[in-house]
Amino acid sequence: MGREFLDLFQDWAESYDDSVTGKDVEYREVFVNYEKILERVTTLSSGTVLEFGPGTGNLTKKLLEAGLKVVPVEPSPEMRTIAKQKLGKDIPLLDGDFLDFEVDEQIDTIVSTYAFHHLTDEEKGKAFAVYGKLLSKGGKIIFADTMFESNQHHLDFINRAEEQGFHNLAEDLRREYYTTIGTLETLLSENGFSHSFKQVNSFVWIMEATKL
Repeated sequence: MGREFLDLFQDWAESYDDSVTGKDVEYREVFVNYEKILERVTTLSSGTVLEFGPGTGNLTKKLLEAGLKVVPVEPSPEMRTIAKQKLGKDIPLLDGDFLDFEVDEQIDTIVSTYAFHHLTDEEKGKAFAVYGKLLSKGGKIIFADTMFESNQHHLDFINRAEEQGFHNLAEDLRREYYTTIGTLETLLSENGFSHSFKQVNSFVWIMEATKL
């Protein structure tokens, strides 16, 4: 459920905001158009928004500024601490993850950025099944994440990272559960969602799925 990466989240917490602004050359390409990605996810969202993996709270902040009600669910204590400093103590950040969470209100949109790859493909399918029950007809899942057009495409990116000397990036691409667009399309269709995918940089696509 992604919690096996809590040590990694702890390491990322202090440096994450520097990385998304391009200060870490190794991850610069991953975060190209970062602000536009957050803005697009925000624009596609409506009603009460359940956000998984808010991290340091960058998307949460934009959603709140757009006047949306947000329920942020974050497994990392270190990330929650930084997000609270950014968002203010009045914004509750719940301890949970993509599959282990509690909400007691109607959810209209489910969002996440740069986090869904912490679930295996099997867990991704289980998550879509849960969200299908949580959302009413017309409810949406809006996820921005690194994904690949094929398994070979994934391997090509690992090899390219190694050739560039970006060994941390290459290790991340090997260790975490990055998947293909075709796999996500199948899982979404099996769970009653229509779907579309839009590429926003070399690594990241925005997945928009609507409950049928």
